Parts: sequence; C-alpha cells; structure tokens
Amino acid sequence: MSLRTAQRASLVDQVIDQLKEQITSGSWKLNAKIPTETVLAEQLGVGRNTVREAVRALTHAGLLDCRQGDGTYVRAISELSGAMARRLRAAEQLEILEVRRALEVEAARLAATRRSDGDIVNIQAALTQREQAWASGDVDAFVEADLAFHVAVVQATHNRVLIDLYVDFSAALRTSIAAAGGSLEQNYIPHDGILRAIASGDATAAEHAGHACMEHILIALTETGELD
Repeated sequence: MSLRTAQRASLVDQVIDQLKEQITSGSWKLNAKIPTETVLAEQLGVGRNTVREAVRALTHAGLLDCRQGDGTYVRAISELSGAMARRLRAAEQLEILEVRRALEVEAARLAATRRSDGDIVNIQAALTQREQAWASGDVDAFVEADLAFHVAVVQATHNRVLIDLYVDFSAALRTSIAAAGGSLEQNYIPHDGILRAIASGDATAAEHAGHACMEHILIALTETGELD
C-alpha cells in the first residue's frame, strides 16, 4: 500500500482522501479488513485520533464498517454504493429485483450489439466460474461468481455510466443474489442463454434471455418466501 505522509493542514480531510483512494482504487478490496489505527497512523505520519476521525467519517459515509472487537472492513467501493447499500438494506426483495431487471435486461440487449471478442471471453469465463461454484455447493463463491457474470455483461455494453451505476449497485446486491439462488439447492437459474444471445449479436434474444433469468429469480424468491 502506498500512502503518503500527510501534511499538517486539514489533516483529517487529507487522511479521509487517502483512505478513500485506497478503497476506490481497489487497493483495499470490498469486504477486506483494513490496517489497524496504529498501522495507519504510522504510515501516514499522524496521530491515532486523526485516523480515528477519518475512519469514523468514512464509516458514516457507508464506505467502512467498524466491527467491535474485530476491526474495520470495506463495506462499499464508493459513497454512492455506500448510500445504495443502506437503501437496499431497507428495501423489499421485489423492489431490488425490479431494479435488477431494468439494469440487467437492458445491459444484455446493449451487450449483444456492442460486445467485443474479449467481452465474450470474459463473460464465458465468469459463467464457467459460476457453474463450478454452483456444483461445489459453495454459496459465497457462487454469489461472487454470479455477480461477476452480470458485471461482465454490463461491461460489454461499453456504456460508462451504466457500468459505473451497476458496479455501485452490485456492491449492495450480494444478499439479494444469495436469497435468489445460493440458498436453493435444487433450483438452478440458467444464464447460458444470455451468453449465447450476446455472442450471436442477437439483441432481441439477449433481452428475452435476460427477462427469463429475472422470471426464474422471481420464482426462486417466491418459493423461499423472500417476497412474502
């Protein structure tokens, strides 16, 4: 980690900016535990109180999660995703599904007309990881792989606004994905139709495949009682 020694002026603001940079740049991964106050204070050349104030500010912004007796973890990758995570925690599963449908179905349609060969490779790799995670029964791995598949589809749209929006939204999606698929041992939700439609450049088929995926998820959530 490359942190710069902070200057004396506006120390807390400087530390906030530097810690935020570690998060947004990916140096500190989502859900990863960050260094202790003591370590950060030494790296930044400031007092522990300054670090504590900065961490408190980023916790309030939704980027960090302080767990008593355990440490501090990265909760969100941007302030938008932090705010979105707070909103999604209070949202109904049906509301989340409706937003997923709007973003993911449109992404599949756009990806079919804009994808590159590299995009197809990335989507296929993500789908393979998803299949392997499902077969292994590892719920956490499945959720991450499923999320990676949808992110790969969105990235194939080459729409920077949609990509940024979905990445922020998807950071708060893990609970919803686990409820929709990871907890169901017998209900497999196929995604290969989305890949085939995108690879063939058929926007209509990609849109239909995206809708079919959402319908599967709706059924899964209904069967588990998540929509009750």
